[in-house]
Amino acid sequence: MQILTATDYNRLRDGGSVIEADGFGDKVIKLKDGTFLKLFRRKRLLTSELIWPYAMRFAKNAQALVERGIPTVEIKSVYKIPSVERTAVHYHPLAGETLRQWLAKCNESEKQQLARDFGRFIAWLHRSGVYFRSLHLGNILRMPDERLGLIDISDMRCRNYSLSEGSRLRNFRHMARYRDDMELLGDSAAILAESYHDMAGSQEGFRKKLDNILAGL
Repeated sequence: MQILTATDYNRLRDGGSVIEADGFGDKVIKLKDGTFLKLFRRKRLLTSELIWPYAMRFAKNAQALVERGIPTVEIKSVYKIPSVERTAVHYHPLAGETLRQWLAKCNESEKQQLARDFGRFIAWLHRSGVYFRSLHLGNILRMPDERLGLIDISDMRCRNYSLSEGSRLRNFRHMARYRDDMELLGDSAAILAESYHDMAGSQEGFRKKLDNILAGL
């Protein structure tokens, strides 16, 4: 992790635009060259952030996804910025639109195809040992070549084995809590489920549980 002085930090962010912030300060800055700087603060006095900073986790997650052939952001640098008491990750973004943006404007045929692709993509993640806690339509990108990729990868675990059925269902329950996203999917949620089952080779009991989750039962 590279130490970034106050002077270098201000020089890096000069001409950039704040994309996300909260009451504690800036969280994501789009820099003038089109790259992004994502900042992390320590939320508690005693936390694992002291030993394993969030910026390092983000970078490690990106590396783990690349090793699995899963599209994600490209890391440039990881910083510690003492002047603002932050760690940060500097990265190239993925090109494309979030599934939330795409679904809001596509026609029914395109929506059904996207649901098929999304189902296969989630199955790929799960078979690759990726538990993406932030699984929702705002964190999955549809790239210009129509592949899907992950953004905002801070909250993620990668294992060297495929996920258990319990972890897979838990991941889908998280996604299903985003009711606006489920409404965007509409009847295509059933197509997503079938596509997932085909890719994952789901057993009958698991199929019923997942279908009920996506149906809001």
